[in-house]
Amino acid sequence: MKQWSNADRIVAPSVLAADFSRIAEECSRAITAGADWLHLDVMDGHFVENISFGPAMVEAIHATNDIFLDVHLMIERPDHYVPRFLEAGADLISVHAEPEAHHDIARTLEMIQRGGCQSGIALNPATSLEAVDPYLDQIDLLLVMTVVPGFGGQAFIPEVLPKVEKAAKIRDERSLSFHIEVDGGIDPETAPAATGAGANVLVAGSSTFKAPDIGEAIRAIRDA
Repeated sequence: MKQWSNADRIVAPSVLAADFSRIAEECSRAITAGADWLHLDVMDGHFVENISFGPAMVEAIHATNDIFLDVHLMIERPDHYVPRFLEAGADLISVHAEPEAHHDIARTLEMIQRGGCQSGIALNPATSLEAVDPYLDQIDLLLVMTVVPGFGGQAFIPEVLPKVEKAAKIRDERSLSFHIEVDGGIDPETAPAATGAGANVLVAGSSTFKAPDIGEAIRAIRDA
């Protein structure tokens, strides 16, 4: 599988917006259309007000398609579930920094990496970058939510972009190499602001899977 750097512009369609009744076909459609990664939002109904899917969905996608799987755990006690997602075939697992996730962040990140997987840490819009500063040298990806997590199709929150800019500055100052990912309301109109602030991984759900032409939508986001 290709090795990705933070200089790459990566478009990661969010499976949450796909037709679950044809999930393997939907993922294949996105890959054929030019998706770089697939983004899988795991929600437990506790950490966020929605329930999506678990390790079985990740395993099904891994078994039927060959693509980098970017798994975002919006759940309580992610440390308890990480082994299941490692076994299911995740290539990168991101966990939340908020206290409501109820885990030891450093230990969870270490568990992910020991499992041979890339690790990420995620921040809700209201959470400051300072909350993850101690872990920035331990991660492969920083996920900055550009909507309040839990449901797809929400509007992009531009007030989050200074956080992205600050993260990019810290990364450069400390000679770190983590990706900066944005998730929520990303489309050809909002992508330029996100990449201009320093993001290189763009998660897009409704604007890709629900577009009239998914290939054109992915290209438009990547080239915006």
